[in-house]
Amino acid sequence: MTSTDDANANLFAVLRAAFPSNLDAIAVETDDGLFYSWRDLDRASAMIANLLDALDLEPGARIAVQVEKSVEAMVLYLATLRAGYVFLPLNTAYRGAEIDYFIGNAEPAVVVCSSANAAWVAPIATAAGTRHVFTLDDDRTGTLLEVAAQCSDRHTVAARKDDDLAAILYTSGTTGRSKGAMLTHRNLSSNAEVLKDYWGWRSVAEGGDVLIHALPIFHVHGLFVAIHGALINGSRMIWLNRFDPARVVARLPEATVFMGVPTLYVRMLAERSLTKKACRNMRLFISGSAPLLIETFNEWRSRTGHTILERYGMSETAMLTSNPYSPVQGARRGGTVGFPLPGVQLRVRDDEGEPCPGDEIGHIQVDGPNVFAGYWRMPEKTREEFTADGYFKTGDVGKIDGLGYVTIVGRSKDLIISGGYNVYPAEIEGYINDLPGVAESAIVGVPHGDFGEVGVAIVTARAGATLDGEVILAELKGRLANFKIPKRCFVVAELPRNAMGKVQKALLREQHQGLFKR
Repeated sequence: MTSTDDANANLFAVLRAAFPSNLDAIAVETDDGLFYSWRDLDRASAMIANLLDALDLEPGARIAVQVEKSVEAMVLYLATLRAGYVFLPLNTAYRGAEIDYFIGNAEPAVVVCSSANAAWVAPIATAAGTRHVFTLDDDRTGTLLEVAAQCSDRHTVAARKDDDLAAILYTSGTTGRSKGAMLTHRNLSSNAEVLKDYWGWRSVAEGGDVLIHALPIFHVHGLFVAIHGALINGSRMIWLNRFDPARVVARLPEATVFMGVPTLYVRMLAERSLTKKACRNMRLFISGSAPLLIETFNEWRSRTGHTILERYGMSETAMLTSNPYSPVQGARRGGTVGFPLPGVQLRVRDDEGEPCPGDEIGHIQVDGPNVFAGYWRMPEKTREEFTADGYFKTGDVGKIDGLGYVTIVGRSKDLIISGGYNVYPAEIEGYINDLPGVAESAIVGVPHGDFGEVGVAIVTARAGATLDGEVILAELKGRLANFKIPKRCFVVAELPRNAMGKVQKALLREQHQGLFKR
């Protein structure tokens, strides 16, 4: 890890060292015409850091934040790092029971929420022992900014060690209560520096990169990968508080890098203005957080002349693998997530923990400087999720081909064991998605009296197409072993998704749990 101060591993110090020499240059341009210089980011983060210092918080205090996306929300994140506290971002979709759990579990010293939610968030925070509640809105208002405006704009970055906590990210909780993944300053700074090199971020001397930031910032993708990527390279960001496909396409000629989830690419493809001319200055399109359909991969290349780079990461690890940026490293292959990043060790093991022979499906395990420190206040769960030799069990199932490309087949919890046979949903989804008229599919396992568990297919149609579930199942029977064929197939208008575009299979399983009850 590099830093201007070898004694201080604080992630903010690493990011601040990369700010350009001209602090009056534009760092962030919002979609409503506001401009923030690098000096603005430095001063504003100093003011909020001084506010936090004035609260006399305990070392390692958590700062829980549930606010709408804004540049000021990003500055609050930077200020939390700068002051040496632990940032705890919370999904803006969470409601009362969920916030009650997170605040009760993390016991934050400070909670920052939107003014619209303060009436119900503040009592929850107070009941949990939180001493300070502030508001922050996406129009540059709120009590946090009012108080911070009275603070000095000079601040000495708090000294932190590699293994000190920088952030806690709660997992989505699809299999029980959410777990808080503890990420250290080293976890995040090492990953940012690797990605800067691996993805070829261009310096100002090389023409400079400009990132369109259209992702939420309560998640690894938008908060760590995108923001860290731009800041550690001293690159300007075009900032959209909310994703709008037409607005993104309109701004592409001014940018060079875009990061999105598959859903964003699908919506942009629906814009007639998306052309090779619109993408003429773009250098790199990156996709992650959910599987990218091969149809989307191919259509994007045809429409824009650019090949999307798909990568793989987790809340617990930040980024783990990536398709190559440079052709020298290999081709970007649709349907894969590329190679392990430099410094990451990735292996595939069978149910007994033995190495899987080449191209065989197994459990993905990883190690490296980016792998988290464990789950917050869950030492037993942490021990369960690591192997005896220190590898983290990702819970993902996949394979590595002869060239070293990693393919994710699904989550181990999504594995269906039907009549004693292993059924991998992603394999079946691939066949269904290739059928005429199919837009997307999801396979989930539900209880069955005879087989223990069977697959159920939920399918959406392309615009103008009409699908029949029985016809889809009949088509599969000529292509797959009988034990892999779903027992039922439902055609729906859309699949349920979370904020990052992932299909909510837990919800689908719940909806179809009683389908085969006797």
